[in-house]
Amino acid sequence: MPLSDKQHINLHLDAHTVGLDVPRDQEPNYRFAAELLNKRYQYYLKLRPNASAEQLWMYTALEIAVALQSDARAKSIAPVEKELKELNQLITEKLTK
Repeated sequence: MPLSDKQHINLHLDAHTVGLDVPRDQEPNYRFAAELLNKRYQYYLKLRPNASAEQLWMYTALEIAVALQSDARAKSIAPVEKELKELNQLITEKLTK
């Protein structure tokens, strides 16, 4: 990807600033992701005020990873569910004739 297709952005994650060169069309996604991470980090900070920043980021990362995995599973199962539904409908039609 040519450099001109990328733009430099700075994201603020808690007390840290992260500079990245990202595809221009993905810039809003990066900003949304940073906002989501900050919200979840703040949630865990309130829940566990004595936890270290490292622990809070681990809780945050784990929650996001589980959500990503759940979403991926749901998407991979959807085509199978559709086919099963169609097969069940065919079987039901044949049995009722």
